This record gives sequence, C-alpha cells and structure tokens, in this order.
Amino acid sequence: MPDDARARRRRTGAGLGVLLALVCAAVLLTALPHHDREGGGACPARTLRSWSADARLTAEFARYGDDASRVDDWTGGDGTHSVRLPDGRVLWLFSDTYLGQVHGPPNPVGESYTWRDTSAPLVRNSAVVMSKEGRLGTTLATPVFPDPGPGRWRWPVAARVEPRSPGSSERVVHVLLWTRTAGQAPWIYGVPTSTEVATLSLPGLRLENITTVLDQTSVADPSRRVLFGTSTVDAGAWTYVFGGDDGQAASRPASQAYVARVPRGRLGQPAAWEYWDGTGWAVRARPGPVLGDGRRTGVASAFTVVRDGGTYVLFTMAAGTAGLTTITSYWACAPTGPWHGPARSFGPSLPQGQVAAYNPQVHAALSDGDRLVLSYDVNWLDATGGVSAQANLSRNVALYRPRFVTLRLGEPGS
Repeated sequence: MPDDARARRRRTGAGLGVLLALVCAAVLLTALPHHDREGGGACPARTLRSWSADARLTAEFARYGDDASRVDDWTGGDGTHSVRLPDGRVLWLFSDTYLGQVHGPPNPVGESYTWRDTSAPLVRNSAVVMSKEGRLGTTLATPVFPDPGPGRWRWPVAARVEPRSPGSSERVVHVLLWTRTAGQAPWIYGVPTSTEVATLSLPGLRLENITTVLDQTSVADPSRRVLFGTSTVDAGAWTYVFGGDDGQAASRPASQAYVARVPRGRLGQPAAWEYWDGTGWAVRARPGPVLGDGRRTGVASAFTVVRDGGTYVLFTMAAGTAGLTTITSYWACAPTGPWHGPARSFGPSLPQGQVAAYNPQVHAALSDGDRLVLSYDVNWLDATGGVSAQANLSRNVALYRPRFVTLRLGEPGS
C-alpha cells in the first residue's frame, strides 16, 4: 500500500477514535448524576413518564359546583391551590370565583349546559373545605382575604401549615397572596403590586392578619415586577418559594422564574426572607431570574415545582402560543438551577370552545409515592377580559372549574 494511503488510513482511524471517545463521553455524562450549583449535589434527570385524566376528582368539583341548594357557595373559579390541614381536611384556595345559584339545562340559548345568570356574584378569592374522605362540603365566607383598597385585590396562591411562632406547638395556615391593581391593557388582569402572607387560625380558618413581604410598586416596568408564591418546596432547613414576572403581559413568549427562601416555619416573617439575585442569597436583593430567556424557555406567571428525591421538577404552560394548550416541564438539581429543558410535554383535555388551559399546580395533599396529582384551570379566551368571557362562562358553568390529571415521573427514555 502506498505511504500516502497508509497515512490517510491512520488519520481516518484516529478521527473515528476521537469521535467514538466523544460519543462515549457524552453518553456517560448523560447517564451520570448531574451536579449543580447552590449545594444541589447530584441528582438524576427527571421527565414526565406518563399521565392520565383524574375523572373522580374533576367530577367532585363538578358535583359541588352544580349543587343548587345554596346561593353563597362556590360554583366555579381559577387559581387552584390546596393544603392539607392537621385534622386531615384539605383547604382549597381559589382566585376569581363565581358564587350564586346554577340552573340545570337547557341554558337560555337552548344548549344542554348547566348555567348561571350573568348577574351572579364574582369575588376575587374564595376557599372551599374538603373532608378527609375527599368530599367538598363548605365554602368559607367570601372574600376570605378582603381587598386592600379601591381598585386592588388579593389572589391566594400557595399555602402551608406552620408553627404560630418558631418552636410553638400551635399551628396556623400561612397563605401567600398576590396583590394586584386594576390597570389598562395589556394589564387586563391587573398590575402586579406585592406579595403578602395571610395567617388563618386552626381549626376555625379565621383570618387573623395579612403582612406584606415584598412590595413591587417601586419597579417602574410592571412586566419586571416579581410576585412570589406560585409554588413552595421544602429542602433541608429551608422552604423555597418560587415566583414569576409578568413578561407575557408585555407580549414576550414566556415569563421568567425566580426563587426566594425562608427558614422552615417562618413564611410569615418578612425579615427572614432571602432572594436569589443571580449569584447568591440576600435579604433585600433585587431578585434575579433562575429560568427563562423570554423566548424559547421560561414559565407562565403561575407554575408549580415539586421535589422528586434530589431532583426539582417544574411544570408550566409552554412558551408561545403552545402555552394555551400544552403543559411542559423542566428539571434541576437545585432550586436556583441551572434548569434543564423544556422536557416532555403533554396536552390535557379541554372542553369545546374558544378556551385555554393555564395555572398547572401539583397538589401534595393528594399525591403519594411516585403519583402526582396536578390540576389545571380553564378559561374563555377574550383579549379584553370582559363581557364576552363572562357570558360564555355563565352559559356553561363547567368551563370555569379545575380539571385534574395524574402524573408519573421517570428518567428520560424510561
């Protein structure tokens, strides 16, 4: 064989060897646990393995909402969050809520839907108590959290049972609240204003006080204001509190996610809160995003985070127009990231009509083992947030209620 041919073969063989080595290294790195910042240690990648509709839980909210025996109880709402109480009951928290009486089909235009009159009361927040056997039975007097002033309101988000004070054996419920202020387009759902914490007594669930944690009125651009409390996760000595900005209201494909931390049991103490500023934790820092480039990656303003072993998994509506119908996920070894994804997505079932899904939330009170119960809300698409949406939600009361799915997680490819 000529010398130049032998040389070419040696070079080709060496090139293939390098390529194979790189491939093997990539496979090995993928298989090995990941090590991330902020003391996250090692953790396996996690993604959605399977999902299925939870018809029983969805039907329970339909049953309760369709009960026409009272006119002051819950008939539909969004912003679905929950917390299990020490006596086994589950407290369900909602943002905008319809009360009033519902009527059996047909509705006034002849459709076979249960319906309500368009004059039915709409309150900014509500709470419904479920028995430890899983039956909804009581709507607390509404609104549970009164408006802080004219043109302002409170939406409840995550809640936790904590000691009344550090070391105390007495328990209370701490509810994180988003305060918003009425505004013009694109702020048809209100301008983000502040994060608060409310205290509810146990077992009576009486509102005791509301404390401001983070006021955002000094941030000139409303789309950059951060509200915390869409999800909370315990890890070690800390409770991590996740939040987001309103980038999507400013026509960005996705919002950005942020994280704060509080010593466990001290959500109601604003001085105990620390915020991740992009490099470290500080008490009075401007929060820095942990996820989202505002285009391909990011979150909706409401999302949920769970911890699966040492891995954090985040569920959110997808970026862009897919976010009207599709739930996607990210994972990380630490709450500050780096977050990997978006990973496997799924499209939950939606009723017919001009509707969208939003606010996916995992409910730890109903989850067990590797089974996660996740809710998502449904609303009528109306760019003005006005009469059209209200009319369509009234002619078919089933639209504006949470729906539930069961999720199972696993390693990619499992």
